[in-house]
Amino acid sequence: MSLGAAEEDSASEIHLPADIDWEMLDKSKFFFLGAALFSGVSATLYPVVVLKTRQQVMLNGTPCLKMAASILRNEGLRGFYSGFGTSLMGTIPARALYMGALEMTKSNVGSATVQLGLSEAYASAVANAAAGLSAAMAAQLVWTPVDVVSQRLMVQGSCCSNGRSGNAVALKSYSGGIDAFRKIVYSDGIRGLYRGFGISILTYAPSNAVWWGSYSVVHRTIWGCVGGYGCKKDENGYRPDGKAVVAIQGISAAMASGVSALVTMPLDTIKTRMQVLDGEGSGRSPPTILQTVRNLVKEGGFSACYRGLGPRWASMSMSATTMITTYEFLKRLSTKNQDSFA
Repeated sequence: MSLGAAEEDSASEIHLPADIDWEMLDKSKFFFLGAALFSGVSATLYPVVVLKTRQQVMLNGTPCLKMAASILRNEGLRGFYSGFGTSLMGTIPARALYMGALEMTKSNVGSATVQLGLSEAYASAVANAAAGLSAAMAAQLVWTPVDVVSQRLMVQGSCCSNGRSGNAVALKSYSGGIDAFRKIVYSDGIRGLYRGFGISILTYAPSNAVWWGSYSVVHRTIWGCVGGYGCKKDENGYRPDGKAVVAIQGISAAMASGVSALVTMPLDTIKTRMQVLDGEGSGRSPPTILQTVRNLVKEGGFSACYRGLGPRWASMSMSATTMITTYEFLKRLSTKNQDSFA
């Protein structure tokens, strides 16, 4: 018995659309359409990621709006898309790994937990959390090198790397993604591309597990509170209309993102610092995790670990809302038998 079937059986009054598991998907359509849809999402949200990354490497905190105005004044709109080409090229294979691992794990763990006799709600939360964990770990194999290169390009704008302002340290200048890749490998070898890999896993794996598990719980809770509102009643009970489904998906995603962003923000700041700051300008080796933490605390106390929280929270909420609605839409477009989900 699949998790999707269990969900359908348990909905005695409100009949939500049946869950689509891995076996129901047309894989080629799923990955092709997914690459196109999520590339568009990445392009829309990229400026917020640039703001978050630049705030995290500043020695002195700069308000988000002030930084945005500075980027616009000194670099124009292009400054908000520094490193986007590199990021996009890595997003496609990383998303493919993420989506594949997510769906396979969710389907297998969901079926196993239902067979073990766990309640449907608990089985769904466990399956989603396990899926988020495995998906993040798989994607980081590709995403960490892309993250290292694209973040270097994000922060090399004049408003961050200008030594006269004293607002950033040890930032190199690159002519593009290939040049950054070449210089990083020449300087540090392949391991330079995987700088911060361990803490990336420690950041994104728990974050994804918390997000997907929280999303499952919040989504179910909201539907329980809504009752028949926004639903159409027929002889079998209540069926929500499309607008209600999308709205509750978005609200659930935003709420799950808030918790995840708050819990993992210090790790994300440490990771970004490690991936961006070389230390070569002062003749020192790249900073370790402990050195990075000490530097942050010295600069602004523990609150320095939360620089960029506003943009990250906004980015995660917007990304999660668009991601989950786009992702569910993608899954329905990619089903082998469209008639079953009309």
